[in-house]
Amino acid sequence: MNESDQATAAEPRHEDLVDERLVRWYFLAALLYLGVSMTGGLLMALQLVHWNPLNGIEIFSPGRWRFIHTNAVAYGFLANAFLGMLHWTVPRLTLHRVGSVKLSYFIFGAWQVIVLSTAAAFIVGPTLQAQPWVANLTASLQIPFSLGAQGIEWGETPFWIDPVALLGLVLVGVNFMVPIAKAKGPLYVTLWYFMAMFVWTPLTYAMGNFLPEYMVPGVNAGAVGGLFIHDLVGLFVTPLGWGMMYYIVPILLKKPIWSHGLSLVGFWGLAFFYPLQGIHHFLYTPIPMFLQYHAVISTIAVEFVVATVVINFIGTLWGDGRMIVTNLPLRWFYTGMIYYFITCFQCALQVTLTFQKLIHFTDWVVGHAHLVMFGVFSMWIFGFMTYLFPRLLNRPWYSRNLCEWHFWLSASGVFIMFLDLGLAGVFQGYYWAALFPWDVSVNGSQPFWVVRVFAGLMMFGGFLCFVYNLWKTYRGYAPAAATAPAPAVAPA
Repeated sequence: MNESDQATAAEPRHEDLVDERLVRWYFLAALLYLGVSMTGGLLMALQLVHWNPLNGIEIFSPGRWRFIHTNAVAYGFLANAFLGMLHWTVPRLTLHRVGSVKLSYFIFGAWQVIVLSTAAAFIVGPTLQAQPWVANLTASLQIPFSLGAQGIEWGETPFWIDPVALLGLVLVGVNFMVPIAKAKGPLYVTLWYFMAMFVWTPLTYAMGNFLPEYMVPGVNAGAVGGLFIHDLVGLFVTPLGWGMMYYIVPILLKKPIWSHGLSLVGFWGLAFFYPLQGIHHFLYTPIPMFLQYHAVISTIAVEFVVATVVINFIGTLWGDGRMIVTNLPLRWFYTGMIYYFITCFQCALQVTLTFQKLIHFTDWVVGHAHLVMFGVFSMWIFGFMTYLFPRLLNRPWYSRNLCEWHFWLSASGVFIMFLDLGLAGVFQGYYWAALFPWDVSVNGSQPFWVVRVFAGLMMFGGFLCFVYNLWKTYRGYAPAAATAPAPAVAPA
């Protein structure tokens, strides 16, 4: 055996590093929760235009399904999809398996129990809370707790789920830090983002789900809640999203990232400025003004940080722009990146006190949230799934046309919703500033809410195209490992 053969034999094989079945399970679970979440969103949208087909059925009340809509996206879709992505990327970047495959499967099962228990608590919890034995138990223990949602935005998960979820987040970090600790040589920037997330996310979750409920009272709880709302996006979702981008884009373009220096600027800028922004959710409140000013300045600063990341990826694409047309996963990633720049630029404007006078508490904020959560991170996940599912199933997509329909319905639908709700927010702000009766703003919002329904149906239609395409592809699943040896795995 010559030196080349010895080197090839020494490289770990793909199946020895990545548990593809577990990756598939995470992705399929994520898609299931996204379907549930989009259903909840449609119920809310139909309720606003008086088209709710399930009106009067308590367990399908839009108020309860609104919690499912948001939590199923955050902890059902995003968390599962990103965990699947981590199980693919971290072993390939470190050339080491996760700390424990058994722990990975345990986390998968436990996390589904957490998400489903949360959904069940939202639906039936208020009904149980009204039972006399629950009220008596609460009074005897002298502990204020709720079997349903808690009164913290994005921290609605019931009190008995929070410790279990926090433990799960810690175990995830431990399981992935093992292969990262074994890696030799300099760590790629993707792993920098992932390691930061493993530390930030448990701290963020604990801050938002324990401090405001039990330890920090009054206006201080509002300040902590604001930090939690924004840090959940900036310190949990964003590091995973950008880390995934730094991993997959050079693979798709078959060339290195344009500037390693700019990638470090983006990472440290995120680490320094993002944790300070959360109070911009509570401008014009009793929270001390120096904290509000601080949040405004750091929010604007993050726009410059994001600009460095966008420039880095544009520089990487330079000379290969045509590939966005032909390479569908690449198109998903760069469209999401453009939407990310738009949302951050919009955020830098809307956090100014002058702008807040107009759009505070309006649908402008709802449109902004949908563009960043669906238009950015969900589109990046769809791009990764579009790239990875043919490799997980060992066959090409059943229909390229369905892939295109998925992209265009999703990208167009979310952008129409973003523009529509932005305009609705401006009109609502002027209605309120003019001191019109509340009903005037509600009636004036109706045309915009009707457009939102159809934009949501476009997004849901794109999702159904993807699910049907995946089902048809999966039906023809035939493992290639039995007929061809698996290739050696390179760290990139």
